[in-house]
Amino acid sequence: MSVVMILRVQADANALEQFGKNNADLLTGIADAGRAAGATRHLFAAGDGEVLVIDEWPDEATFRGFFDNQPDIPRVMQAAGAKGGPQISIYRKLDMPDEF
Repeated sequence: MSVVMILRVQADANALEQFGKNNADLLTGIADAGRAAGATRHLFAAGDGEVLVIDEWPDEATFRGFFDNQPDIPRVMQAAGAKGGPQISIYRKLDMPDEF
């Protein structure tokens, strides 16, 4: 059963979006590496001074192996003006009939 990972960090969403526009190849490269490592879903969201990253992975160990060894993620967090380290939560994905 897959897991949903939610990374939460205090950051500037506008700065992150601008960084993304100016560094699309870098972000696409990180996403491609995540997909190759096993991620099946990935998105950014923002609100109230924080940025969220929401991913789906086959299991927590696969996510941790990718995240802990991906050298470009700290650069992205720095560009977003991240304050402090990220808070990472892992949730078991439920098998529900109304999923889409």
